[in-house]
Amino acid sequence: MNISHLSLSDFRNFHDLHLDLAPINIFIGLNAQGKSNILEAVHFASLGSSRASHFSDLIRWGSSSALIRIAFLRAAVSHSLAISLSLSTSRRFLLDSSPIPFRSLIGRLPSVFFSPDHLFLFKGSPAARRKFLDAAISQSSAFYFSDLLTFHRLLSHRNSLLRLIRERAADTAALPLWNEQLAQTAAKVLAKRLDVVEKLNAVARDVQREISMQAEELSISYEVHGLKGANLPEDLAGWYYENLNARNFSDVQRGATSLGPHLDDLQFFLNGRELRKYASQGQIRTTALALKLSEIQLLKSATGEYPVLLLDDVMSELDATRRAQLLEFLQREQIQTLITATEESYFPKTLIGQIFKVEGGRIL
Repeated sequence: MNISHLSLSDFRNFHDLHLDLAPINIFIGLNAQGKSNILEAVHFASLGSSRASHFSDLIRWGSSSALIRIAFLRAAVSHSLAISLSLSTSRRFLLDSSPIPFRSLIGRLPSVFFSPDHLFLFKGSPAARRKFLDAAISQSSAFYFSDLLTFHRLLSHRNSLLRLIRERAADTAALPLWNEQLAQTAAKVLAKRLDVVEKLNAVARDVQREISMQAEELSISYEVHGLKGANLPEDLAGWYYENLNARNFSDVQRGATSLGPHLDDLQFFLNGRELRKYASQGQIRTTALALKLSEIQLLKSATGEYPVLLLDDVMSELDATRRAQLLEFLQREQIQTLITATEESYFPKTLIGQIFKVEGGRIL
């Protein structure tokens, strides 16, 4: 996987940007100059979503539309991807000049994004951890992404029905049918998550050992909501259906579905202790790096190629030893990487790559 060219038109604070990219690309600049926007554009092309509250926020102030164009090589085949954003119309995606729906975008240009915000992954809400897991799986499995979209659509329908029943505008007789459909899809989502977390746990354990000089043992487990302390049932769909039916009355009262993958969580343990309660800031940094490197390895195992790695201002969060280890790993494995930083001194003179200076939405 390799991006050869990136063009941005009226995206964030870039009016017109054209970049030929190398394996290692470093963007140096002060804060709020636009260097992170370059990484955001690539990640948006991977997932069709961003940290922006609204897609209109991605369009440069004073413009009515924005365009991202990326030329990339995958499995030795050249492709082009274009994404257009407009204040008046919905997003449009073109792959090799042909329109594709949003659900067909995911997995075309896999990327892994890592920023200091990911240090809060362990102590933040379960939703952030589910989002991390779903993004990693969806980029390697179109079937999972389709099942995930179906699950959330069914969940929305069931929640709407619950509220109508509570308002006496619908009858409870319709619930078992929705429960059955939701249970079938929830079981598919859960089964895939459990399989990936098992693989992620094995990879992350080895990575954590290596970057901590054998001092730390990381383990990751998946917590199924409603099953705390109980064994996982063999018939997941049957278990979901039975328990959704049993919760019909209480779910109607709250107007929301109280069981399903949308409420599950990931648990992280370091040397047998819960990471979010006992880990130091240094251990959290190391674990966050290990998790992202493990995500890269998983995507390679699933697709046959490393994804593009996006490192947004993480060099300042790592000590000199960790920075050197990371850069050595990236060059050794030939992982195309886009890195932002405020200081050029973070990078050794021996690093083979190209450096861009970013100022006020321009490459100097």
